[in-house]
Amino acid sequence: MKSTLKKLLPFAVVGILSGATTVGVQQYLVHDSNNGDQSYFTKSNNASFVGMNTATVGDDFVKASKMTVPAVVTIKNYQNRASSRASEQDLFDFFFGDPLGGKGQQRQKQQQAPENMPSGLGSGVIISPDGYIISNNHVVAGANKLEVVLSNKKSYIATLVGTDPNTDISLLKIEEKGLPYLNFANSDNIEVGQWVLAVGNPLGLNSTVTAGIISAKGRGIGILSGQGKATNPIESFIQTDAAINPGNSGGALVNVNGDLIGINSAISSTNGYYQGYGFAVPANLARKIIEDIKKFGIVQRGFLGVNSLDLSNDQQVAFYNQEKKTNIKPGSGVYIIGLPDNSGAQDAGMKIGDIITKIDGVNITDFADLSVAIGSKRPGDKVQVTYTRNGKETTSTVTLRDQKGGTSARTKADLSVTEKIGAEFQSLDDRTKAYYGLSSGVVAKNVVEGSEIAKAGIVDGYIITEINGKPVNSQKDVENLLNKFTGTGQIKYMDDYGRGYQRGFKMP
Repeated sequence: MKSTLKKLLPFAVVGILSGATTVGVQQYLVHDSNNGDQSYFTKSNNASFVGMNTATVGDDFVKASKMTVPAVVTIKNYQNRASSRASEQDLFDFFFGDPLGGKGQQRQKQQQAPENMPSGLGSGVIISPDGYIISNNHVVAGANKLEVVLSNKKSYIATLVGTDPNTDISLLKIEEKGLPYLNFANSDNIEVGQWVLAVGNPLGLNSTVTAGIISAKGRGIGILSGQGKATNPIESFIQTDAAINPGNSGGALVNVNGDLIGINSAISSTNGYYQGYGFAVPANLARKIIEDIKKFGIVQRGFLGVNSLDLSNDQQVAFYNQEKKTNIKPGSGVYIIGLPDNSGAQDAGMKIGDIITKIDGVNITDFADLSVAIGSKRPGDKVQVTYTRNGKETTSTVTLRDQKGGTSARTKADLSVTEKIGAEFQSLDDRTKAYYGLSSGVVAKNVVEGSEIAKAGIVDGYIITEINGKPVNSQKDVENLLNKFTGTGQIKYMDDYGRGYQRGFKMP
């Protein structure tokens, strides 16, 4: 008898635990919430912690989920298969890894999806009742059509309002009213250890909610500069252990009040799937980017005007010391190694060798801190920069400028031709002309991801021979031909193998 009881005891324990779990889940799911409207331009300052009482945690998770799920959408990216660029697939592989073990692009070429099938799936967050949606730049990159599907399965064709590769943020618009949407929280108030929810559409599983905590703040992981087309990347990610997988990109990271604290963007993974590390663009930075796009049509980016060395990066410091034969010590802060002409920092009296330690009284421990502190401001803004020189601390007021030295806002109308189409051009040397048998040509460089030139299939290094039927031999030729041109133009170019193409492009 005793032997029989011993055998049955484990099953009895499992039964008790299973019953307790079932009751707990039922209690977890029965709570309700009110979904109050908040303005798109309103941000909440009440980011708060979750109590450690388990009943309270469950209650808060249910409320936040009910508020968030209706405001998170699926975004389908449709591309012209013939002109889809390998670099865009590379970027997705870098964000999420290649689950095919490096054979993803090969299989993609062998098994092209039908024309009515999307090239990629991501997520987005509705941020206003009239249909503005925030997502990632890499979710919409290269698209010739973007479809938005709400949580209720209703579908819309979206207009791409604007993108910013430097922060991996994009803004879309659908024509609808009275939509559910999320309120921006003040992401500066979040703390490591705070409970968060990630909401998106991973792996084709719509309206998926996962929970975790904020694992770290201000993470710079090198992803935007490493594979993207970001010329001046701003990386100060919120790190979370809430499960994020392919398809979560552009989705919401929210606090337990259902307020938006970040836009999920990337994972760190060796196999392409979740391994415990997810990264989100902070809400304050994302909000500034979309406000710029909505108001000006382009992002207003302020620059301090310094070339810098991240003292917290021991390897970077060691490489610099080896190359320059210096003996800079690693530590905290950002070391100034150069001051370009027309620099706001130089005008404020800063010099090479100064170590930036604070911006507007906020500690700067590494380059990620500096990039978000300055990159979230506009040309003409003034900042208080605290720095040490020979062990003495000084604070100076610096007026931020744009890359051309200006201190006022610019709109699309103020952009140069090359800024509008998203590329620069270098004259072709006679030897290259002779090799390809060309009488004209310029080499594309610094092609901006998602630009009109990129949409035509052009990448860095391709040779452009004609625009609108006229030969081009310099960047000035390109600017003269397109300076007052509007509408759809024609461009002829050659790829790396000497193969010729003719494509259309839209002049913004």
